[in-house]
Amino acid sequence: MTSESVQDAESGVVPDVVALAKVVAKLRAENERLEHLASTTAVLERAKGVVMARSGCSTTAAYEELTRRARDSGRTLTEECWIALGDLPRGRAVPTARKALDGDGTRCTRGTAPDAGRGTRTGEDVLGGLGRALAGVTSLRELAERLLDHLAGPPVAADAVMIFLRTADGALELGGHAGTGATVAAQWAFVPPVGGIAALDVVRTGEAVWLEDPERDARRYHLIGEPARRWPTRAWLPVITGGTVTAALGVLRAVDAPFDPAVRELLRAVARLCAGGMRMCDAPPARPLARQADLVQAVFDALPGSAALLTPLRSPAGEVEDFRIDAAAPGSVDVAGRRAHQLVGLRVLECYPTMASATAWRGYLETLRTGRPYESEPFSYEEVVAGVRHRSVFSVRAAKLGDSLVVTWISHDTTARQRDLLSDLQRLGDLGWTDWNLATDTVTWSPQVHDILDRDRTLGPMTLEELQRHLLPEDLPSYARAVRSLLDDGTPLDHPFRITTTRGVKHLRVVAEAVPDAQGTPVEVHGVIQDLTARRRAELALRESQQAVMDQRDVLQAERLVAARLQHALLPLPGQSLILADLRVDVAYLPSHDDLSVGGDWYSAVEMPDGCVLFAVGDVAGHGIDAVATMAQLRFTAKGMVFTGSSLTGALQRLNTLLLHTPDGHGTATMVLGRYDPTERCLTWAQAGHMPPLLVRRGKPEYLTPPEGILLGATLRPSYREATCRIEPGDHLLLYTDGLVERPGEHLDDGLDRLTDTVRATYAAGGTGARDALLARLLPDEQRDDVCLLDIHLPPDSAQA
Repeated sequence: MTSESVQDAESGVVPDVVALAKVVAKLRAENERLEHLASTTAVLERAKGVVMARSGCSTTAAYEELTRRARDSGRTLTEECWIALGDLPRGRAVPTARKALDGDGTRCTRGTAPDAGRGTRTGEDVLGGLGRALAGVTSLRELAERLLDHLAGPPVAADAVMIFLRTADGALELGGHAGTGATVAAQWAFVPPVGGIAALDVVRTGEAVWLEDPERDARRYHLIGEPARRWPTRAWLPVITGGTVTAALGVLRAVDAPFDPAVRELLRAVARLCAGGMRMCDAPPARPLARQADLVQAVFDALPGSAALLTPLRSPAGEVEDFRIDAAAPGSVDVAGRRAHQLVGLRVLECYPTMASATAWRGYLETLRTGRPYESEPFSYEEVVAGVRHRSVFSVRAAKLGDSLVVTWISHDTTARQRDLLSDLQRLGDLGWTDWNLATDTVTWSPQVHDILDRDRTLGPMTLEELQRHLLPEDLPSYARAVRSLLDDGTPLDHPFRITTTRGVKHLRVVAEAVPDAQGTPVEVHGVIQDLTARRRAELALRESQQAVMDQRDVLQAERLVAARLQHALLPLPGQSLILADLRVDVAYLPSHDDLSVGGDWYSAVEMPDGCVLFAVGDVAGHGIDAVATMAQLRFTAKGMVFTGSSLTGALQRLNTLLLHTPDGHGTATMVLGRYDPTERCLTWAQAGHMPPLLVRRGKPEYLTPPEGILLGATLRPSYREATCRIEPGDHLLLYTDGLVERPGEHLDDGLDRLTDTVRATYAAGGTGARDALLARLLPDEQRDDVCLLDIHLPPDSAQA
């Protein structure tokens, strides 16, 4: 913990003190081994006492009975002792790890989980280590801490442990806890015999309660801890001694998942082991000031840093012989690395023998006598543990609390820490410091400067003249002027420059200031040199990337302009409705909001020589000039084929072949191709992988069933079929491209449903504004694709030809 330093031959302290420290370290290790052996022996002796009380046999007969039971059931002797102590059911063995409970020479340090860090632990591993750890417990608080040590890892993953004892009036008293914190422990220190408490239900019924749904459980029980989601899953298990439920063991987890059957069985076995451990806790007499230690520990649990409660141990004459550590803050750590509850129960002079002659020890005694706080200056302390020296620098403060001391301490090694921080700063910042004594003309560098300048450290620092010879010629004049201003006028220097090294050119920055004498003449220069090579390279790469982006944007904008003009020339948009035969056709074409791409959407609506009307809507995959060129090729070729007598399916067959065999073809395209006969008022149509037309009749929208057809350019042997649809007066037939319905990350069916819903709302009232209202409602603010729409309408007053 804290003390004056143990000095050796180097520091001038008596060598006998160092030798004494080594002997005490060896004795302490041997004492720990004997304590473990004694605690294990205590389990056996108490189990023999239980057997003797029940059967009235002798000590030898009780030992033979326990040995026979262990042999017949295949258990270890220690395991059989725990069964006798905890009154476990005879038919169920505790599945412990045999070697761990029987003692194989491996010693488990008290307060640590022996299997931690060895990979996935099984239930046998947990119970094996727990069986050994519980052998030495002396209080319920220590019992709870040992339970949490061994249940915190897999497979249980416990976050806190609570042990409630049943009182004579049916209430509960918190006997031990770990991991809950001081606030929760204080709130639940006493539980009256009321309803809605899971632990009370456990001791009343003797059945385990598994809480695995916080919302559902909160309607039935008062859940410990706020908010309730802090521990989503909790297990409350009965602890049975002498055939009676005397306590409830709570295991609280931050894991939001149910307890699987293996974990439930493991926790039941832990509760049975806990029963034996509780009976061991009542053997030693209660320690003096235990209540005060518990209260102080509750305060310590909420404090940072290192703090401990020291209780004086007095001789029969009343003299202080030693101090015992009865409470310790969670962040406490001593020079040997012992932490928190590992310190509790230790004696100061046993662990830190040189304290007896130290100034801090006298300060402790003075504070205990007068009540005045003691505070030490920082001092060095050394302890020998297992032959290894541990040294650090401490400062301590002690204050009186009742008949005890509250001691806090800080570990700090100022020189080493500052040196480490400075080294880390230079390494992380790619910089180093330099001093130049103008009177002696000597230069001093930090090690990092040698690395920055790629200079062998054995050569020492360079003078300013030598450094200037490494500068690039174009940087030398400005650098020389800046240095001259620094030396003549004391003007602070902050200047970038470049040097040549064995690894190439480096970009550096020097920041320096002059220290003047009483007359104002500079006598020293303190500076920092920073390596900016990586930053400059990144800046150059960024500028090159930005320039490349700007050049590419200019190319795309030029291509956009050419493609837009070509599209406008090839696909003129009418300024008003088209009257074709007895139909009124409204056309809408809306380009995307992306000003760098022009799509391949297109339409055609033209009256043929025989009086029929040809309709076509298509979409070429991709954007740009290639898409516009392919669009023009398909539009004019399709119209020419149908005009010269080709069938709709035949035209699609030939267009597919055209796409497949055109050099530098654009790939694929979709299309709807239809011929309207005004004499029959019948539309014959075919499609190549395109969206189905939408027929609106008497305000009700319905998609036409598409005939067989695959997109153009997909296969050498496509198959296409035709379908027919009669057009009645008042009908609207909508032909459109996918930009009207598709949205990123959305299924196509959702877009088609949205189109029918919008059409139903906008076309129900009729009128000429239905198309514009439809587009206004459907198109998003950020339109990502071109939209082409044909609204083919047969007026209601049209007479049959």
